Amino acid sequence: MKVVARGGAVLCSFIDWFLLLFASLLVARCLLGVSLVSSPFLLCNLEHLFVVVREIELEGMGDDPLDRDARIKFTIGTKEQGDANGMFSMARGMAFERGGLLFVADYKNHRVQVFSSDDGSFVSRFGERGDRSAQFSHTGDVAIDHDHDRILIVDASNGRIQSWSLSSQAFLSSIGKRGRGDLEFRYPRCIAIDKHHHRIIVADTHNYRLVFLSSIDLSFLFSVGNEGSRPGEFKYHHGLAIDDDRHRIIVCDTNNHRVQVLSLIDGSFLFEFGSYGDQPCQFNRPHGLCIDNQGRIIVADWFNCRLQSFTHEGHHISSFDCGTENPLDVAFDEHRGLIAFSAGHRVHVIGANQWLADTFTWRPDLHRYAPKSIKQAVSTMTMIRSVVDDSAMSMIPNELLFEIFSFL
Repeated sequence: MKVVARGGAVLCSFIDWFLLLFASLLVARCLLGVSLVSSPFLLCNLEHLFVVVREIELEGMGDDPLDRDARIKFTIGTKEQGDANGMFSMARGMAFERGGLLFVADYKNHRVQVFSSDDGSFVSRFGERGDRSAQFSHTGDVAIDHDHDRILIVDASNGRIQSWSLSSQAFLSSIGKRGRGDLEFRYPRCIAIDKHHHRIIVADTHNYRLVFLSSIDLSFLFSVGNEGSRPGEFKYHHGLAIDDDRHRIIVCDTNNHRVQVLSLIDGSFLFEFGSYGDQPCQFNRPHGLCIDNQGRIIVADWFNCRLQSFTHEGHHISSFDCGTENPLDVAFDEHRGLIAFSAGHRVHVIGANQWLADTFTWRPDLHRYAPKSIKQAVSTMTMIRSVVDDSAMSMIPNELLFEIFSFL
């Protein structure tokens, strides 16, 4: 359905569609006893409805502040949804690959797209709509498992997790189906890899739990959580990240407007932070999060149109204003210091250290993952000083050169 808005006036077809949906929800509530907030199908359509309404709302508002923000290194996609290469129909979960690639779950196009981390140029895509092998019904999130040379993809509406080859991007296998059992899921939304214990953790959103799988064969291990607002309980959790250094799981408890921190060992509750509101350390349906190199927690605060950063203890550091856009997820590139966030039908990438000081410093063991432009610059400088022995540049170590050129 294409909706057109001019001067605040919306086509009657959209109004009729909205009223029909709302009437259907009331009928379901009254006649079938279905809660307006407990049906996965209704919730997914309401979430899509919000995106449609936001598109109408933003169409007449002119330029978005993000388009003028100097901290944005590049943007992928357009404000309008599309299915061509490099366009999205609701961009959601993302993952950086250490070789210089960014994987994006293209939610309503039922596929994954791959881009260069250097400039956002399109590289490849895979997947199509369906419920057979190598097909998706709403791609929710992606995770890179380098140890097993694979990409793990949340196939949300099919209630399963798919595994694809990282090197060839060929389909490998899938596990799970819709349901409430041990290897069954109801609209899973995000996935993370526990490197310490060789496990995969899935946010089984509409079963209100975290599911722990073996990274060896993706077999079921155990699950934690249930529906509620007490510690260790969830209401439609949409974000998930692993703090490897501190052996913790960080979860966006979306409809409880908070972030929960759990033990990576057994999923037991440690502490929480956040509450409903629009002040610092308050949230309005946070949807995604990631951990940076310093252990800071970066949260996509969806309805508040901002990213918020916190210390590993949950103390607020600063906010990144997303203008009129609602960020759905955020990812960190530990090899380049990039922060990517998805919002609507676009992905924005913030340059190294452009928002958070000391987000990224070069290390010798990571130089092979540097962007091509920096590698070329350092190589050129190295060649020059090898010829001019008495040059002042001969005193500059490569590590410092990487630091200098990362800011140019």
